[in-house]
Amino acid sequence: MVLIFDLDDTLYPERTYVESGLRAVALFGQKKFGWSRQASFRVMLNILDRQGRGAIFNEWLASHDRNPKSLVEHCVRVYRHHTPRLHLYPDAQRLLPTLKKYPLYVVTDGHKVAQQKKAESLRLERWFCKVLLTHRYGLRHAKPSTYCFNLIRQQERRAWTDLVYVADNPAKDFVNLNQLGVVTVRVLTGMHKDVRAKKGFDARYSIPNLSHLKKLLSL
Repeated sequence: MVLIFDLDDTLYPERTYVESGLRAVALFGQKKFGWSRQASFRVMLNILDRQGRGAIFNEWLASHDRNPKSLVEHCVRVYRHHTPRLHLYPDAQRLLPTLKKYPLYVVTDGHKVAQQKKAESLRLERWFCKVLLTHRYGLRHAKPSTYCFNLIRQQERRAWTDLVYVADNPAKDFVNLNQLGVVTVRVLTGMHKDVRAKKGFDARYSIPNLSHLKKLLSL
């Protein structure tokens, strides 16, 4: 059996990365323009809570009458390239050292620099054979593509039915893997925990958190 994990909201709470990135951008605003770092962070956090991440930097900069495209793009670069300080979910911290008998991998979508910095901050190399960043293989190989999973399958010389994928997002994480016979496990943590999946898109199994995974694997 080969265990494969998603990263964001599966192994750690993604909100902590988002807030870390916003703090980095707020610090940029203080250094560049003299704006209060604390006030900027509060403004961006309020925008995040009201409407999500889509236009945080646009609105924040517009509130200071500065909203050129180039400045927004620079904020995005600061956000993606900052070095976060992240921590695994406590359940993940306890679980991973107990899984030494399994080959462990991570497959994660997202900007490749940002995802790499997350993996380094979490020191995933302690437990995982490899962290596969799907965007390194081309956007077409992001989930629900099974491309990276097939790389793992070939590396380990296993059948699809020998793979277990643990993730949180029923919109993309499980649909194609289900069709191949992969054992899919949805962990009900993070921003997607209350999402009702479309038919065929949910995992075969659901668990409240990672502390329940070992019991599930023994079934």
